[in-house]
Amino acid sequence: MTWWHALIDAGAVPAAYVPPPSGGARAESEAAAAADVVEDAELETHAVPRAAVVPSAVSFLNGIARWSVVAYDGVAQIVNAYVAAAVCRRDERGVLHATRERSRAFAVAPMDRLSPSLRPVLEQAVPDIERLDGELVGQPARYLEQVESAVRRARAHLERELAEAAIAALGPDEWIVLDGQLSRSPAVARHPRALGVIKSHGAQFLDGRGLERALTLPPGYRTSVFAVRGGHTRTEVYSWYLRLWPWEGNDLLYGLLRVEARADRDTVTRASALSGWLFAERAPLATPATRWDRLLYPLHHVEEYLKARAPCSPAVRSKLPVA
Repeated sequence: MTWWHALIDAGAVPAAYVPPPSGGARAESEAAAAADVVEDAELETHAVPRAAVVPSAVSFLNGIARWSVVAYDGVAQIVNAYVAAAVCRRDERGVLHATRERSRAFAVAPMDRLSPSLRPVLEQAVPDIERLDGELVGQPARYLEQVESAVRRARAHLERELAEAAIAALGPDEWIVLDGQLSRSPAVARHPRALGVIKSHGAQFLDGRGLERALTLPPGYRTSVFAVRGGHTRTEVYSWYLRLWPWEGNDLLYGLLRVEARADRDTVTRASALSGWLFAERAPLATPATRWDRLLYPLHHVEEYLKARAPCSPAVRSKLPVA
């Protein structure tokens, strides 16, 4: 019996809300304090080499997050959540093998708003509870946004811990590619062989002519390298945009990645070669992922590995009335 069944047996109302799948997406919503071009006099476009040299030893890190409302205590929504992250290393035959992984299964609940009869049942049934402020319980939509943020933070924390452990064990010529920002972890952001690949573009780092050039990049081209700094949670990194697939007939963000690497002159020197390598990683296609156009296949592989090992989501009950 699952922990939420114990709650339901104690008087909670069963629920069946599962948020729409995110496809491994993560938010990048904060505004950048500064983004100064460190290559070229102004932001330009550069063709990337098609005969890419792919490092012989590469690891890839990705994570997943799942959550669903499983019970109600009055209007208080009680959530079952699961986050996981893994590192897969590619061997000399091109096969990816998991080398590190971590996961966390937990409940999310406004403990101060639970009834005296259900709160002790939850505390006894679940060893790991993410406690939320109950102020927004009466506004279900806003409360679920709060839940989503809490789950996203849990995933980011897990990925950061795993990334820091992974870079500490990298061989002298081994690289690691992360799905997401490097700049959340100073140790990872400063590593000479770590790359972050960002698929979402909520943060705007450029404007004017530079932004137009970035958004209309042809496939197989990158922008000039620019420095990204600002915010107490960010470590300065160098970044650039890279287009994997044509945007014409789709939208401006189709096939567009933002790459992060160490803030060092060597990054500028290597940007074209690194971009050629990442461009080569677009094949095979990362389908059926919803954003396959921006998802490198090895990162898709890690995501699928984690999904296969994740516990089954709570069964969604029929919405049809029972006679």
